[in-house]
Amino acid sequence: MSVQLFSPDGMSQDVPYRQVAIGSGTRHVHVAGQVGMTADTAGDLAGQVAQALRNTATGLNGAGASFGDVVRLTFYVAGWEPEMMAPFLAGVDRVAGELALPTPMPPASLIGVECLFEPDVLVEVEATAVLE
Repeated sequence: MSVQLFSPDGMSQDVPYRQVAIGSGTRHVHVAGQVGMTADTAGDLAGQVAQALRNTATGLNGAGASFGDVVRLTFYVAGWEPEMMAPFLAGVDRVAGELALPTPMPPASLIGVECLFEPDVLVEVEATAVLE
């Protein structure tokens, strides 16, 4: 396995992701920011998170990778407010089994931004994976 995920003692264990990833492969896969805006997900953060993760999986699969190979996820969320965490996590939970997301997830950052490239786009996901 080219990716080892863990959270060392002394680092927060109360988060839905691991704090550290070690990638020992030789091929790096970088999936550009994926969004989940569709006619069905307009105004629906959970729906957009789920679809953005599906799109990210498609990019990973195209490179011969999966979420099991991911060493880093970055989420950008437009107009972030703390009360948005529940629908954000609901979107992750919606596709966790479908996409075989590791539990906890790989190291991740959630970055609140004023807006993304279009007003109705609520979330964008970037992924970095390492393969043997």
